[in-house]
Amino acid sequence: MLPNISTKQLQAFLALDECRHFTHAAERCHLSQSAFSAVIQKLEAATGAKLVKRDTRNVTLTTEGELFVEVARALLADLDAAFTDMGDFIARRKGRVALAVLPSLAANGLPAVIAEYRSTYPGIVVSLFDALSDQCLHMLRQGKVDLALTAPGANLSEFHTSTLCSDPFYLVCRRDHPLANKRTIQVADLAGCELIHLAPSTSVRQHVDQLTRELPVRHSGLEVEHLATVAGLIEHGLGVSLVPELTLFQFRSAGLVAIPLETDAVTRPIFIVQHKERALSIAAQGMLELIEARLGGARHQ
Repeated sequence: MLPNISTKQLQAFLALDECRHFTHAAERCHLSQSAFSAVIQKLEAATGAKLVKRDTRNVTLTTEGELFVEVARALLADLDAAFTDMGDFIARRKGRVALAVLPSLAANGLPAVIAEYRSTYPGIVVSLFDALSDQCLHMLRQGKVDLALTAPGANLSEFHTSTLCSDPFYLVCRRDHPLANKRTIQVADLAGCELIHLAPSTSVRQHVDQLTRELPVRHSGLEVEHLATVAGLIEHGLGVSLVPELTLFQFRSAGLVAIPLETDAVTRPIFIVQHKERALSIAAQGMLELIEARLGGARHQ
C-alpha cells in the first residue's frame, strides 16, 4: 500500500535538511514552528521511520532520514517533470497525432494541412497512413490512429462521423474522344462509353456503379487497383473513366481532359470518423479543427 505523503511534507523535510533548524525551516515554508513540526511528524508516521533527531540546539537526520533525503528529491523531481510534460501536452508543445486517410486526400489537400499544423506545433509528431476505407476504419478500431478521413462504407455505424466535404465526379478521357470538347457532362452522355474501372472494393467503384446502373455503358474488361494505371490505359485509347475531383492530380497529362459530371444525384462524401468511446487528445483535437477549417465545405475546392 502506498504511503500517504504530500508534496508539502517532502518540501518541508528538504527545507529542514538544508537549514538544520526548525525555526528557519518553518520560516522558509511559511509555517509556524508548531505547524512545521506537525508536518514532519506526519511524514515520519507515513514513512514508518524516525527521520529527525531533535535536541535543544541541533537538528540532525537519522540514517533513515539521510536515505529519505534522496527519495524526497527524486519524488519531487519526478512530479515536477510530470507536470511539466502535462503542461506541454496541454499547450500542444508535445504529443502525437495519427491519421488514416484515403490516398487521394492524403496526396491532395491534406499535405498542406499537415505542413501548417507542424509549423504551428513543431513538437507534435504527426503520423499519416494512406489507405482504402476499410483499412482506415480497421486502424481506427484498433486505436492505431486518432482520426480517419474516408468515404462511406458498410461499417460506419459503430463510429462517430461528420461530413468534411463532397467530392464530385469527373469524366476523364483522351482529347480526341467525342466528349472531350464538352464543358460539362450529363449522365446520359455516358451511354455507349467504354469504362475502365477501379476495383469493386473501392468507394470510387461503388459510386460509379450507382451512377451508371441504368445506362448502356460498356465494360472495357479492365479493372485495376491504382489511378496511375487508369491514366495510362486512358492515354492509350482503351476507354474512359469516372473519378472523383480529389483524384484529378493523377490525370495531369497533355493527352487527357477532365470534364465535370453535372449531377447532384451521386457525389462521394468524405467523412471525418472518430471512435465513439475514445476521446481525442488535445493535439488530435487541434488537428481536427484545422482539417475542418481548411478542407471542410460542401464541395472539395
